Amino acid sequence: MAPKIAVIFYSTYGTNHAVASCAAEAAKAAGAEVRLLKVKETAPQSVVDGQEAWKAQVAKMAAIPEVTPADMEWADGYFFSAPTRFGTVPSQLRAFIDTLGGLWAAGKLANKAVTATTSAQNPHGGQESTLLGLYTTFMHWSCILVPPGYSDPKLFEAGGNPYGYSAIAGKFDDAGRAAVEIQARRLVDFAGRIAG
Repeated sequence: MAPKIAVIFYSTYGTNHAVASCAAEAAKAAGAEVRLLKVKETAPQSVVDGQEAWKAQVAKMAAIPEVTPADMEWADGYFFSAPTRFGTVPSQLRAFIDTLGGLWAAGKLANKAVTATTSAQNPHGGQESTLLGLYTTFMHWSCILVPPGYSDPKLFEAGGNPYGYSAIAGKFDDAGRAAVEIQARRLVDFAGRIAG
């Protein structure tokens, strides 16, 4: 049976949307049933409308469904992609995570495979702390962490972050796509093993 993968992302200007789309395609190609899902925008509409690039990105993602707790229960594995904000994930993603207490308490997030990617304005803009912070949350959920580590030489061409691919905002290149594909395939592999 094909593992079910929820690719969950938050994107302000498009980098993490591109990463998540790449991951979803790679997971499908690896045999998974995939849902590409965005995190609900919680910034005031006036703030979004005040930045043309942000407003355009929101419009570009309009047809993508918002992630719900039901999607989290459905999936065997999660691929998260979100930018870093001051060394952690954006408040929009944390707000969604904070709705999952009921599922966590019922054990319905346990034993799911999970991996994550991020982006920042520069190479040392908080990517590692963002991913480690997310992984701390996932450990509380009793998920099985599936970071890329150094499992493929191509990962070094994209920066070699063992915790998960990290992009420079606006610069998702071929090396990055290869790293995301490796990470997505690895997630599908382990989600399939865990789900049986």
